[in-house]
Amino acid sequence: MNNIALIGKKIGMTREFYKTGQLVPVTVLKMEKARVIQIIEEEKRGYKAVQLGYGKIKSSKITKSMKGFFAKRNTEAKKKLKEYRVSSTENYKEGNEFGLEIFKDVKFVDTKSKTIGKGFAGAMKRHNFGGLRATHGVSISHRSHGSTGQRQDPGKVFKGKKMAGHMGDKLRTMQNIEIIKTDLENELLYLKGSIPGSKNSEVLVKKSVKNIKKLTIEEKIAAAEQAKKTPEKKKK
Repeated sequence: MNNIALIGKKIGMTREFYKTGQLVPVTVLKMEKARVIQIIEEEKRGYKAVQLGYGKIKSSKITKSMKGFFAKRNTEAKKKLKEYRVSSTENYKEGNEFGLEIFKDVKFVDTKSKTIGKGFAGAMKRHNFGGLRATHGVSISHRSHGSTGQRQDPGKVFKGKKMAGHMGDKLRTMQNIEIIKTDLENELLYLKGSIPGSKNSEVLVKKSVKNIKKLTIEEKIAAAEQAKKTPEKKKK
């Protein structure tokens, strides 16, 4: 179950209070249930995997071949299909659905989403350049990126040169984000801090890849209370 990811919609941000008076900013995600569309066996493709489908889509918006694909598996059409490699396919059955319960004992997750698009941006905004001098004959090029190439040799601008251009609207992964709470009834997931992307953007959430020993906020509060209860050793 650990490799499987869910797709959610970023609703926005709010905050959570703890009994200690601590305030934690949280991002709220509305999670979608994932349905097992097909199970891929090693004999057929050389690897084991499960294919999951997410989101609803009108039948008028899918191709004939995909209509046949979903009809063959007796399932409603899904907007997105994703494959996940698994070590064994025994736990999965076609038609099974997974929701927020897969994150029941998970403390930290990784999220993948598209950042907010900023359009065409200059070098100062995009790459944090310092800009040119404000005086001494710099004529109307205060925010330009300055020299971009060399002389006759090599006589070109190297690829990857930091210049003005399209900024944002890129896939970004955030690792080790703490789950503050889950609301199974309303299928809401509360994650600590902010997440890239605008409201209503798609966010892929899966169990964190890194094995970290970080304490959650609740564990920190519990540890602090325990420390208060234990009497300090008397100084000699």
